[in-house]
Amino acid sequence: MAVGTHGESFMETDPPASRPASRSAAGRGGPGPGLDGLAEVANRIRDAVESVIEGKPSVVRLALTVLLAEGHLLIEDVPGVGKTMLAKALARSVDCSVRRIQFTPDLLPSDITGVSAYNQELREFEFKPGPVFANIVVGDEINRASPKTQSALLECMEERQVTVDGTTYPLEPPFMVISTQNPVEMEGTYALPEAQRDRFTARISMGYPDPAAEMDMLETHGEESPLDRLKPVAHAADVRDLIEVVRRQHVSTAVRQYAIDLVSATRSHPDLRLGASPRATLQLVRAARAYAALDDRDYVLPDDVQDLAVPVLAHRLLPTPEAQVERRRPEQVVTDLVERLPVPSPRK
Repeated sequence: MAVGTHGESFMETDPPASRPASRSAAGRGGPGPGLDGLAEVANRIRDAVESVIEGKPSVVRLALTVLLAEGHLLIEDVPGVGKTMLAKALARSVDCSVRRIQFTPDLLPSDITGVSAYNQELREFEFKPGPVFANIVVGDEINRASPKTQSALLECMEERQVTVDGTTYPLEPPFMVISTQNPVEMEGTYALPEAQRDRFTARISMGYPDPAAEMDMLETHGEESPLDRLKPVAHAADVRDLIEVVRRQHVSTAVRQYAIDLVSATRSHPDLRLGASPRATLQLVRAARAYAALDDRDYVLPDDVQDLAVPVLAHRLLPTPEAQVERRRPEQVVTDLVERLPVPSPRK
């Protein structure tokens, strides 16, 4: 890992005049809320989600990182560990439009994007928006729908727009898809296409809670769900402001090159038949900006890239048949690359 005390060496590799003042506390009419405002709002959202999700601070932080990085989150795990609860808690903590889609084998693409219906009174077709027209879209068990239906999300996730009958409709920012899926080994699931997985910024697993957290869960969830008591602690406009702060985070040339080297190494690894795409590099750096901002830093360290490498890259990789036989998972490959590749040295 890069040494955090040398973080100042990654701050000023570009001319100072080219870098905005990220810690500005100006209001909405100024350059933005700055890191101080980001920490305040982000902490409120984190505390709200953690009041529902017991004992998973790292999972909650990663979900918040993806939100601020303008990305999409894929939550994969066995049933009953809180995947949908996490998605709903994050959605409810922000006062914005939220729609939920329950993916089933008979779901059609038009059930997601919307459809043009004939209006008898106006004697013309009018567009009826689907549930994807929301700030946060919660897709429950996305891999229970057919690949044809899953592909309905491709355009909106990448381009923030929907095209129906030749007409393009923009999606209002912030826009985030939070999808849950069961492991592909389970009955009634379809593997997500490579193009679909590549559009998710990160994939996380909830895992089983430890005994203490499970005891707390029995106490807090005993009479009523804490999700019912959860109130919004931020507005959509707040999230848009925070995204602007994250965009201004400084990434030195050395850290950008380190991200490129890490992603490029997956494309030639003998255990992989499909490496990470250039989109993966872009989303890794975007996520690292948000991750650094949540640490109250206005610059990115190699540590941020390393911490996010597995959740951002592993789900995009396809192992070779030989690696599958030897049970070499993509997560292990990424971990090995992080340990093997040289970390950029702090500027002297």
